[in-house]
Amino acid sequence: MKILVVGSGGREHAIAWRLAQDAEGHEIFCAPGNAGTVGIATNVDIKADDIAGIVAWSNRERPDMVVVGPEAPLVAGLVDALEREGIVAFGPVAAGARMEGSKRFAKEVMDAAGVPTGAAEVYTDPVAAKAALAKFGLPVVIKADGLAAGKGVIVAETTADAEAAIDDMLVVSKFGAAGAEVLIEEFLNGEECSILAIVDGNDAILLPSSQDHKRVFDGDKGPNTGGMGAYSPAPVVTDDLIPIIKDRIIMPVVNELKKRGIVYRGILYAGLMVTPEGGKIARSGSRVNVVEFNARFGDPETEAVLPRLGGSFATALMHAAKGCLKPDDVVVKPGAAATVIIASGGYPGSYQKGKVISGLGDAGKDEIVFHCGTKFDHVEGGNTVVTAGGRVLSVTGCGDTLREAVDRAYAGVSGISFDGMFYRHDIAHRAFER
Repeated sequence: MKILVVGSGGREHAIAWRLAQDAEGHEIFCAPGNAGTVGIATNVDIKADDIAGIVAWSNRERPDMVVVGPEAPLVAGLVDALEREGIVAFGPVAAGARMEGSKRFAKEVMDAAGVPTGAAEVYTDPVAAKAALAKFGLPVVIKADGLAAGKGVIVAETTADAEAAIDDMLVVSKFGAAGAEVLIEEFLNGEECSILAIVDGNDAILLPSSQDHKRVFDGDKGPNTGGMGAYSPAPVVTDDLIPIIKDRIIMPVVNELKKRGIVYRGILYAGLMVTPEGGKIARSGSRVNVVEFNARFGDPETEAVLPRLGGSFATALMHAAKGCLKPDDVVVKPGAAATVIIASGGYPGSYQKGKVISGLGDAGKDEIVFHCGTKFDHVEGGNTVVTAGGRVLSVTGCGDTLREAVDRAYAGVSGISFDGMFYRHDIAHRAFER
């Protein structure tokens, strides 16, 4: 197939890499891609949010399929625009992408479908929002309604912190239009995990479970980030939970959207909280509750999940996009995978770009280096890879066991260096603590 992957991060590099593993031998393009995708695809100089540019390129080149990575172009209607031109696209239309683009809409859909999730209320007035804090207790979760690059969720341990978060969103407009409405939400106690489901509008296939590490520092300390690492499988997702997740969470959402005239095709990502046995059950009464939905592959979960898939990845995506997904389209290989994010000093706050990266060619056969924020720069007389983002690289290790996978990931990290780089040293600590 001729395939265009839209996006420039580690998720898109992983998608392109996995497509390149298919036996069919695809012709892959990335718009805009990064320094890592150059080796497996042809980079196209079009930004991911340039809807008109991507549609124009697709009309000229007529790819067999366009795979949309980031959430912003999905919410902006890229898939709608491509489908109007008769181009097959993997990803939900804009109406379906509202499951990520509006937390308020996602809550409305979940409530209508009977999906277990934390209780929440929506506010636009800061005074009313602060007055409502008492009924939720502490800790409490404050969420910006719209897209905020993974940074619009604050878990407040004190009333002062909760009020400050409300002011940031509704008074200071820290997140712009994304924070014009805020959700005050019940804090869910337990262990988080991620489930990515490939959906064809009528049915869904769950991909292997994973767990992200949102906090920037070891021990789950510091501010939230876009993700500092992930591993798969996540032991908290036991076999008995899989049918519950599909039958009580994924499919009810797909069916409720269909009732509203929205045929959801693409990835439906469920961020879940699993309450431990004997622990406090959320107000929903369920041990498994939805923290959030995303409308695309997660990052960095994708870098840990896709190396575990066999078969033809392109066929699975194509069948989902065309509404004819089959159970045997998704093949899961035994073993485990773990990925460690290498970040720029200062992330998730301000950081410098343009730092020369060394050691990229030293990964072993069970280690994969995915580029998250890199570019080529002409420095020191050559075409050198330099940093171009807060999250710079995602180093994935694979193994028969999770311990092997984690050790190989860190072995890959040890050979890479650039000025100011840092990473977490405890990826998969929850699994090992079990």
